[in-house]
Amino acid sequence: MRARNFGAEAGFAADLDACRSALRGGSKTFFAASLILPGNVRGPATALYAFCRAVDDAIDLAPEPARALDTVRRRLRRIYDGGPFDDAVDRCFAETVERFAIPRALPEALVEGFEWDAERRRYPDLDALYAYGARVAGAVGAMMAILMGARGAETYARACELGVAMQLTNIARDVGEDARLGRLYLPLDRMRAAGLDPDVFLARPRFDDRVARVVGDVLDAADALYARGVSGIAALPAGCRPAIRAAAFLYAEIGREVARRGFDSISGRAVVAPSRKAAVLLRATLAPPGAPSGPGPAPLPAIARLAEAASLSRRPVPAPPPAWWRLHARAERMIVLFERLAEREQYGNGGD
Repeated sequence: MRARNFGAEAGFAADLDACRSALRGGSKTFFAASLILPGNVRGPATALYAFCRAVDDAIDLAPEPARALDTVRRRLRRIYDGGPFDDAVDRCFAETVERFAIPRALPEALVEGFEWDAERRRYPDLDALYAYGARVAGAVGAMMAILMGARGAETYARACELGVAMQLTNIARDVGEDARLGRLYLPLDRMRAAGLDPDVFLARPRFDDRVARVVGDVLDAADALYARGVSGIAALPAGCRPAIRAAAFLYAEIGREVARRGFDSISGRAVVAPSRKAAVLLRATLAPPGAPSGPGPAPLPAIARLAEAASLSRRPVPAPPPAWWRLHARAERMIVLFERLAEREQYGNGGD
């Protein structure tokens, strides 16, 4: 690994600022959790999430998704060939790929998941939904674990499963929004068992007890994966555990907000109030560090390939957590975080 800090040059620092700006408005849960990442991980993580958001938007908002997918794949090839497009996000992600030896199979899996979105693919059961979540979120979890210096297939598997849990939460929260865009992610077998015809529902999405039952099933599956994923956090470097625990707690809180609304994610979109986010972040930050336990359950078949790919990374062992991880500095960082969240709540900018 190079001796200089990530993004130390003036030009690169400007690129990284552009990535932060992109995420500050569109990925508020990540932005909040990232504030308590160690400094040596926060920059690369921002670059990773900015790239994920950029390519997702490039495909999702394109009038011709197939052409946009070709462009995204070309962007990825250029990044791995060492000649990224003249774009701040691509340059930052190329630096991250090189510095942390991110196996190409991981962002390729992410792009494949975006391709499934463009195809308006439907999912016959939870296993198929796990396969989708593994691509669009599990791959990101594996890449984050690499950035943090995690080691071992078990740790990568838990990171992938945590990503899938978060994606299931997103699906449960966005049922109505997705349906109005012509997308359906609820498992078809659960819908039919509840008495719902998927085509009829998609043509006219309406909330009722049958929908509540299926949304509840998806959130139950997410909770089971949160339990598995959180169990792997103790295997991460100590300085990284609070931020990942915070991300898990924040996403799980979104699921609880959906449940508080009677599982109605069609009439409106569940949003966690900034004051509650602050409380969740405090709980995550001050929680005992924990210690790695023995081997956990076998990984979901959907994420086994990703965990194996992540294990191919040959990134050197990272340096110890930076000085800010001392308790008094951590408290100062939390005060800054609470101030930012309070400001957002005051001005009504509390989305997830």
